Amino acid sequence: MKLPKLPRWLGAVNKAQLFRSLTALWWLVRDARTPWLPKLVALLVLAYALSPIDLIPDFIPVLGLLDDLILVPLGVMLAIKLMPPALWQEMLDKARVFEGRLPKMFAGLLLVLLIWALLIGGFVWWMFAQVWSA
Repeated sequence: MKLPKLPRWLGAVNKAQLFRSLTALWWLVRDARTPWLPKLVALLVLAYALSPIDLIPDFIPVLGLLDDLILVPLGVMLAIKLMPPALWQEMLDKARVFEGRLPKMFAGLLLVLLIWALLIGGFVWWMFAQVWSA
């Protein structure tokens, strides 16, 4: 996975830490000792972070970076809070020595497309309800 170019004021350390955390989440999802709720949250965060498309498109000037700068780190923080500390530390150590790249997750693509379809469908339903009730 190639993370988007972040503004200079965030610094390279945060980008590296985010990538390391995502790598650790990847290992946690695959570990049988991970409880089901943290595994589900980690899987959703990974699916969204590694998805080829974003919930908020990057071509929207400020909002496009919102998901990369706020949503993904908040999801990672939530997954970490739900994780047993010893297991998280073990996977973080494993991620530090991991030299590979994270794959794209097409399940994340489907998740984002489903959310967009529900939002558009809800908006269309609301518009028709307004027209029919008038």
